[in-house]
Amino acid sequence: MLEKIKSPRDLKSLSFEELESLAQELRERIVSVVSRTGGHLASSLGAVELSIALHRVFSSPRDKIIWDVGHQAYAHKILTGRNESFESLRQYGGISGFPSHFESEHDPFTMGHSSTAVSLALGLTVGRELSGEDWKVVAVIGDGSLSGGMCFEALNHAGHIQTDILVVLNSNNMAISPVQGALSQYVNRIISASTYNRVHNKLAATIAKIPGIGGDLARLGARLEEALKGLIVPGWLFEELGFRYFGPIDGHNLKLLVSTLSNISMLPGPKLLHVLTQKGRGYRFAEDNPTAFHGVMRFDIDTGKVDKRPGRTFTSVFSDILLKLFGENEDVVAITASMMDGTGLKQVSKQYPNRVFDVGIAEEHAVSFAAGLARSGKLPIVAIYSTFLQRAYDQIVNDLALQDVGVVLAIDRAGLVGEDGIMHHGLLDICYLRPIPNLTLLAPRDECLMKAGFEWAYRTVKEQPRVVGLRYPRTEVNSSPIAFEGDLKVGQGQVLREGEGEKLIVAVGPLVYTCLKAVDLSKVDMTVIDPIFLTDLDMDWWNSVVNGKKEVLVFEEGYREGGFGEVLARLFSGQVKVSCFGVERRFILHGRREDLLKEVGLDLEGIKRRIKG
Repeated sequence: MLEKIKSPRDLKSLSFEELESLAQELRERIVSVVSRTGGHLASSLGAVELSIALHRVFSSPRDKIIWDVGHQAYAHKILTGRNESFESLRQYGGISGFPSHFESEHDPFTMGHSSTAVSLALGLTVGRELSGEDWKVVAVIGDGSLSGGMCFEALNHAGHIQTDILVVLNSNNMAISPVQGALSQYVNRIISASTYNRVHNKLAATIAKIPGIGGDLARLGARLEEALKGLIVPGWLFEELGFRYFGPIDGHNLKLLVSTLSNISMLPGPKLLHVLTQKGRGYRFAEDNPTAFHGVMRFDIDTGKVDKRPGRTFTSVFSDILLKLFGENEDVVAITASMMDGTGLKQVSKQYPNRVFDVGIAEEHAVSFAAGLARSGKLPIVAIYSTFLQRAYDQIVNDLALQDVGVVLAIDRAGLVGEDGIMHHGLLDICYLRPIPNLTLLAPRDECLMKAGFEWAYRTVKEQPRVVGLRYPRTEVNSSPIAFEGDLKVGQGQVLREGEGEKLIVAVGPLVYTCLKAVDLSKVDMTVIDPIFLTDLDMDWWNSVVNGKKEVLVFEEGYREGGFGEVLARLFSGQVKVSCFGVERRFILHGRREDLLKEVGLDLEGIKRRIKG
């Protein structure tokens, strides 16, 4: 069946038996490819029938389907003409692991961050109505999306202006009893049917015309309907926001999905369909352990055994550091935004469950929540990926730095993240954090400096409240770290190699090791320093190391414009030439970290060329 599907139009002529076979083939295809490429498996397996039903009922690309985050959209990709290229999923030069407007007209937007789909969809619907057009707009969100405030902001706005929009809530983590679920399906088969809605609207209009009591009866009837639905279905919140709520229904029942979507798509105004799905559906190992198979590396299909994960990473070092700090001081607490495992807090949470807080996909709240904890006398450490910390910029400025509170930001995934790609690279944090007053930013190069940096940050925020951020990449730490002795001194780095040559290399974070190796292989006599601190620079120290040099070469895994190199270029303007080697101002796609570093010239060969040049 799958080979016959060249576009979503091909689904419209298939029988339900054929659609069921297609669903099975889609699952086999997804498991087969992801076992070789890695990717978001469990969530995509859970959304197979939903993807088929949406493309059966709606006509993409004329109708717009927007997948929130997009990590559940693999079936959607395959059904929209990308089956042959699916083999290249997340590979360098291949297709993205998320919806991408760069690769298909069936993806209205490039996705990757949560809780944005309803806002994007609402903008499309309003634009459509202003233009007098009549195509449909669907936003598919997960239950995790509802933990983000932006999603509720958009739902509130959509309910207020009563535009024609459909939101599909795909819930895979909500317990609904069989009886309640059966009643809900029965009620919603009735209230979603076109006959019911025609009678409902005609009856409401007739009652309203009854002299004297029509208005009161209509209001009484509306309240009665709302009360009855509130007893049977859990949609009262969405009804209060101005949506007509339908569900929950079985998200793996194709006939029910198609009939319900067909019926409610004809209704005007904002609508929300709640579907229940199973993460990992159709692949036993993903069903049994959906968390492990949410974002998974390559694995063996027959055994479910995942390839050995990398060695000791910066994230695992952070986890060990936190366990030590938690044991030393009961006031230390940790916060993350739905990234408990990814940020290394899972093990810490097991040992200290009352002091680790997962606030959901709500980075803004996480940061302001930390400010409140700090003001109450606690020592908060906020662990968030660099790309997601962008979402909390206003809170970092106004609720942390401005308030003189002591908070540590553990900025994971700084730099190029690899296969997750364009919306997940952490290339902006140096640019957007450096200008903030009362904020100190460090870039530890290895495990030794991770420990020294976090211990220094812990003491600093305890004694002199301020914000301290430590940025580190998604990679392994160097197995032979360079020793660091003594205490860190604000604004001072470390000279790692003394050279008599006229050039000086400044290498930020783990790029230190690549630069040292490049110098050795190039057989040049250069001084190499690790700045450690990217803010609050001690100019006496910097002048002493730059003195007598004619050129400073700065290597950093972040955007060149607004980066650390440009800071040094400004500070030493007229004294020494500063050449900045970071990432040029463009969006970087996906692929292995090694391939991406080569693309931007920050791999070993690229650095050697620049040293010689």
